[in-house]
Amino acid sequence: MNVLQGFPFRFDEAAFLRLTHLGGVAEVQGLVDAGLAAARPKAAYKVCAVGTRAAGTVQVEGTAFTSAVLVRNLEGVEQVYPYVATCGTEMDGLAALFPDPFSLYCLDVLKELALGAARDFLLKHLRAAHGAEALSSMNPGSGDARLWPLAQQRPLFSLMGDVEGAIGVRLTPSLLMQPNKSVSGLFFPSETHFESCQLCTREDCPRRRAPYSGEPLQTLTHP
Repeated sequence: MNVLQGFPFRFDEAAFLRLTHLGGVAEVQGLVDAGLAAARPKAAYKVCAVGTRAAGTVQVEGTAFTSAVLVRNLEGVEQVYPYVATCGTEMDGLAALFPDPFSLYCLDVLKELALGAARDFLLKHLRAAHGAEALSSMNPGSGDARLWPLAQQRPLFSLMGDVEGAIGVRLTPSLLMQPNKSVSGLFFPSETHFESCQLCTREDCPRRRAPYSGEPLQTLTHP
């Protein structure tokens, strides 16, 4: 497993104000200063060979993943990059210092921005270190439940190894991740860019990275 940490987290003030609906950062300056001082976004990834594909299942380094959409997306692909990115655990302790609901919401926004920084840095690293220029992504549980079910978190974390020891992210019994602002998935080379968001009809998702394509999911999940 490759671990990325210690990279800069540049505060996107415009995005923070847009998401919090504040008129200015001064209204929560203490929280922002504390959050930026504590933030340590991180990411971990592996470089894995794609194996056999059959009946809606694809093998990645001996680990089976079940998703008809993933199988189609990995057609002709020989190498993928399973990953977990996170805002880090370091900001969690700030909740006790800023316990009112709005401050907690603002802290969550800061954590979301830190997660975005981790994912962006990971992408830049994969392009620079592995020559992986055109990368698409799929994430368990993202979008329609049939796309790549949340239960696929188990084999993904199994493939990754000791993610908690490496970057502090643990998988809960309900298959969510802690810290809550974490994301897991597979990056894969693709001439046609794909994001799970393209098949998700939820308009108000704060993590949306691509508009809904309007393409019915069943056209991809059935031959």
